[in-house]
Amino acid sequence: MTLLLTRSDVLGLLDVPAVLRTLRAGFTAAVGIEPQRNRTELPGPGTATTLLPGTIAGIPAYTVKVNAKFPQASPALRGVVCLHDLTDGSLLALLDSATITAWRTGLAAALATDALAAKTARTVGVIGTGAQAAMVVRGLRTLRAVEYLVGYDVDRPRAEKFVAEAGIPGAMVDSATGVAARAEIVVLATWSREPLLTAADVRPGRHFTTLGADEPGKVELGADLLCGARVVVDDVRLAASMGAVGNVGLSEASICATLGEVLSNAKPGRESAAQVTVYAPVGLPWQDLAIAWPVYQAARATGVGRTIDFLS
Repeated sequence: MTLLLTRSDVLGLLDVPAVLRTLRAGFTAAVGIEPQRNRTELPGPGTATTLLPGTIAGIPAYTVKVNAKFPQASPALRGVVCLHDLTDGSLLALLDSATITAWRTGLAAALATDALAAKTARTVGVIGTGAQAAMVVRGLRTLRAVEYLVGYDVDRPRAEKFVAEAGIPGAMVDSATGVAARAEIVVLATWSREPLLTAADVRPGRHFTTLGADEPGKVELGADLLCGARVVVDDVRLAASMGAVGNVGLSEASICATLGEVLSNAKPGRESAAQVTVYAPVGLPWQDLAIAWPVYQAARATGVGRTIDFLS
């Protein structure tokens, strides 16, 4: 039997501290499997993407995610996460991928942002006030005190709503550079294909997390900004081939460490108070498992969701 878990099911079962613990374990416990992130253009305006296999040491399951990405649609990302038993391949669950993706991307970014930003940083700026940015802020507030929020979005009403509903003091500004001028931590989560910030917009000691540059052609931070910063990624090969680094013409040599190396103390994160740091992830398959597995366990324990037998 396969458990079907909708968006509302996932949100009702999601335990943020538990997911953060699972994500940390995933970053520090390598399983030796090369992540595959496959993407192809469609005849229309969207792309088809698959991520596989999602594995974390100690979890007896794996994930395969299938997404449709249509920037002008709402939501822009739709699909399913397939949760399989690792021993016999049984399809344990199908979960809404838009919810899984937003939360795993946001909470993984929150973990990285907390690890790399200055410990005294309390002002967070958001460029692109959508679901992923909201998840980063929520996760970050679990990990450190956030005292002030600065927001910007091309959709001004959405930015106003984001700042108003954040639950902390904040303000809206009229540009990406305005965010960088006021915030100690800057989170970018957009569909941009040109740099929103360059080296001229950077002040000493700032941290930038760029989430939008997760496939070829997407760019949020300029090459000059990245060259002057300590750049940490989730996967070196993918960051150089389809992420923030490669998309502005830089090579693997510009990458200083992976987040796994930082969290396991194999390499340093921030090295000084004045250093500029950047986290530039692409998104890895096992991060879907970090959400799907604890949600699946909680669903089975509480009877949430409905089941179907695909082999009947």
